[in-house]
Amino acid sequence: MKRITVYAVVVSSLLSGNVFSQTINWKSLDKEQRHIVNINAGAEYGTTLGAGYGYHLKSKMPIVLNVEYSFPTGEKLFDDFKTKIGGYVRLYQVNNFQFSAKIQGVFRRYENSLATLVNFGSDMTGIVGYYKSKWFIAGEAGFDKAIVTHFKHSTVYKQNFPTVKDGWYEPATGGNFYYGLQTGYSFRRNDIYLKVGKVVSQDFNTSPSLPYYLQIGYNVRL
Repeated sequence: MKRITVYAVVVSSLLSGNVFSQTINWKSLDKEQRHIVNINAGAEYGTTLGAGYGYHLKSKMPIVLNVEYSFPTGEKLFDDFKTKIGGYVRLYQVNNFQFSAKIQGVFRRYENSLATLVNFGSDMTGIVGYYKSKWFIAGEAGFDKAIVTHFKHSTVYKQNFPTVKDGWYEPATGGNFYYGLQTGYSFRRNDIYLKVGKVVSQDFNTSPSLPYYLQIGYNVRL
């Protein structure tokens, strides 16, 4: 039981920063604007910094392909990180009300005194809101899943659990649900946005040590 609890703490730490991603005001995104450059900062478990790039496809249904990179601040920058690659699509629109979805593959690394983890996972988000050319407000809900994780246990961990084996662990090793609000202001070719919300573990019985998230981001549309 103690070993399972330790694994739960490690995986929960791995999934920190899961909500931080680029946000788009679909109403202000013109058809000829193909490139979206993003920087962001947020708080969840600690301070996280990130950057992203999106490419607006020439398609009937608005689709943005994107790649994102983020890392927590600390003594060693860039030792822990998270990358995402996927797509953002507006599925439905009724006047100013719009529904969109984001599906991304996730690759991340996390290290603490117990283990070094490398993980492949997925992140899926649904967003519904009211959008104007100058501003928007929307609700979001999503699920971040750690599908397969490689554990390299520390010497300290092996001293307490000498039979532990390094290697890939599957099936899925953990996940978090998240939900919240996002709002933003758009001017010229720029967007400034704010996201706030809550994170809950997939069993719905436990929450991270800091179960809330906050993110501020800035987009330039080119």
